[in-house]
Amino acid sequence: MQLTFEPIRMEQQDDYRFKLAQCRQIASDYSFTNLFGWGPEYGLEWAWHDDLVWIRQAIPFPALWAPVGDWEAVNWPSRISAVTALADRVIRIPEALRHIWQKTLSDGCQFLDSRGQWDYLYRIEDLAQLKGNRFHKKKNLVNQFKKSYSFDYLAFGPEMVSQALAMQEDWCTWRDCESHETLAAENNAIARILDQWRHLTGLTGGALRVDDILVAYTIAERMPDQTVVIHFEKGNPAFKGSYQAINQLFLENLTPGAGLVNREQDLDNDGLRKAKLSYHPVDYVKKYELRL
Repeated sequence: MQLTFEPIRMEQQDDYRFKLAQCRQIASDYSFTNLFGWGPEYGLEWAWHDDLVWIRQAIPFPALWAPVGDWEAVNWPSRISAVTALADRVIRIPEALRHIWQKTLSDGCQFLDSRGQWDYLYRIEDLAQLKGNRFHKKKNLVNQFKKSYSFDYLAFGPEMVSQALAMQEDWCTWRDCESHETLAAENNAIARILDQWRHLTGLTGGALRVDDILVAYTIAERMPDQTVVIHFEKGNPAFKGSYQAINQLFLENLTPGAGLVNREQDLDNDGLRKAKLSYHPVDYVKKYELRL
């Protein structure tokens, strides 16, 4: 099997989304927006071969990602043996594919739990309504924001890109992105996605303005499995409760159709993990690594 890798291209977006819809389980990593936005930061390339799309990263270490397509229709032993020369590991493997591989590959395959890569899943209804004692603190912060500021909630659209980019520049100043490699990479990905907002399929989002100044925004994507992935969520720290408010208002105003929201990974960051757990996930998209 000969794989020819090339950069992620916008022109193949629709074909890729068709392949992604065939996966039994969809992780946030594999959305086209994620691949396009983060591609240069991870050195991502893809190779299209027959019924699968193979993804390869070069940064921070060489590795294959899980292939995208109809996992049930593949002769896996021959495929895996053919790609062993390309990398020594496959990462970000969704749990559903791990189960398929465990049944079809040799007993010697070693799967490692990638806890920091698990996607957090929540009921949209829970986060939109914030009912009960478990969401008491979140609800209080949302109410404080609503009472303290005369704000407007708007659906995010292309006319808001310039304001979001300006706020992102300020946000990076507040957080000193230049001194943090991860934040600098994220800032690059946000700029790349906002610049191509009109051309990326499935994008949605929301924004909060106070006195015509953008104080919070969220960028999300509707996935083929009817979940909604939150890619980025930013708030101005000078406006208390802005993060909680944009989260609640975006989901409250979301067009009906999706039941779960995917708020992506915690990357083994203790603070991020605590924040994601505080919203009480109902499930995870668990991911694993396979050493070849």
